Amino acid sequence: MQMDTGGCSAAEPYALRVIGDSMEPEFNDGHIIIVDPGMPLSDGAYVVIDYDGDTSLRQWSVNGDKKCLKPLNDEYPTVEIAGPFHVHGVVVQRATPGRRRDRKHYY
Repeated sequence: MQMDTGGCSAAEPYALRVIGDSMEPEFNDGHIIIVDPGMPLSDGAYVVIDYDGDTSLRQWSVNGDKKCLKPLNDEYPTVEIAGPFHVHGVVVQRATPGRRRDRKHYY
């Protein structure tokens, strides 16, 4: 996933389109997510993150010193973070294109 924030400053929320099925059923292919770079990172949050050469949407999981990136689709593996990473922001809203009433807020 290439990050293009459309000229937004690094602190402004921005929209991305979900590509793929790794986060189904919560985030389907084509859903629009609003990412807030200023939102604090917390256990269970959905994040856009750079790790191991890839940018992904995953659920952030912390258990003691162990940090993991969890897909919601069981066909994909949970990845334990063992090196440098960069969180672009926390997902604060999801919407389905063409369906004005199909929105979900996370914060």
